[in-house]
Amino acid sequence: MAKWTLLLLHLCLASVVFAQCDGQRYRYRIFEEVEVTSDVLYGSNIGASGVNEELFMDVYRPAGDTHTSRPVVVLAHGGFFLAGSKEGTDVVPLCEDLARMGYVAVSISYRLGIDDLFSLEVSLLEAVMRGVQDAKGAIRHLRKSHAEEGNPWGIDPSRVVLGGSSAGAFIALHSAYIDDLDEVPDAIDLTQPGLEGGLEGLSGSPGYSSEVLSIVNLCGAMGDAGWMEVGDAPVVSVHGTADETVPFATGFVQLLGFSVSQVDGSWPVHLQAESLGLDHAITLLEGEGHVPHMSDAGAYDVTRAAVTSFTSRQVCPSYSDIPSYYDVDAPPAVGCLGDIVANGSVGVEDLLLLLSEFGCTTGCEGDVDGDGAVSVADVLALLGVFGTPCL
Repeated sequence: MAKWTLLLLHLCLASVVFAQCDGQRYRYRIFEEVEVTSDVLYGSNIGASGVNEELFMDVYRPAGDTHTSRPVVVLAHGGFFLAGSKEGTDVVPLCEDLARMGYVAVSISYRLGIDDLFSLEVSLLEAVMRGVQDAKGAIRHLRKSHAEEGNPWGIDPSRVVLGGSSAGAFIALHSAYIDDLDEVPDAIDLTQPGLEGGLEGLSGSPGYSSEVLSIVNLCGAMGDAGWMEVGDAPVVSVHGTADETVPFATGFVQLLGFSVSQVDGSWPVHLQAESLGLDHAITLLEGEGHVPHMSDAGAYDVTRAAVTSFTSRQVCPSYSDIPSYYDVDAPPAVGCLGDIVANGSVGVEDLLLLLSEFGCTTGCEGDVDGDGAVSVADVLALLGVFGTPCL
């Protein structure tokens, strides 16, 4: 009896997550309207000009959603650290569509500016580091709001995904894969105002974790893919093979025709993740240039599907792998495989019957996933549709 009580306790703790993973949520569009809360202050720090800058985020949520423990996807815009905004077309449509799939999506501002055009490579490295510190501050703020402010956005602080487009993808990749000060290039002076505080920085909400569940890399790169290590965060990448601004392979970042800094693009990131055994995926857009999802509807659809096919598996481990391209706007009907007692819904009676057959290997009524045995996988599958009426 004690064994089953302990198992039920663990299952109840897990059910908040798995009850959301019904085969539709986080993978398909299931909401039509999106609620946006703009200009939420998440921190401040000294910018490239030496002046203190306030930092803001826009929060996108599915309107009418009753769930209060949802994964968060934080996105940083592009613009070569000189331009762009959290209202940019490279991030807003994705935030809106992610919210329609049930996520909480967050578009952040971060400190822009390259302070020395005569030392462009060093200035770019410093700009990346400021962005990394700001992104970490934004993630800490979200966790602080959950812990201290009554969870106003209805998030699950254990499921935070970080991503970005172009410069924003540089921020996401370096946030995840630079985890040692020894990996910071010597040219960056982390004692100067605005770069103090080490990798975490001083952009707000100290004391909270900035760890992420996975990374979304849209046309980004990193200084050295070798910084990735075993156990690091999973990553999904989308990149055009004809990108002349940020190379999809190893090459130089270009600004106004000038080669600024050699980087490893999405392909070396993919190869490194593969060699390390990290969960990863890549979609190469043949013949496409830089951030094609901003202006090409077809490229946007491919990008959106690539991101959500991968990310849905990260936030819902019970989800199976699917192709990187699928119709996000056509959710399948949710079945009732968990209705073991055949009473028209998936409920406590089904769970109890399944548990009574736990370990069964032949002729099992509780074999929800159809693999011939009753195991933890069946429990998770049932919890994924728990409470579902069979219509």
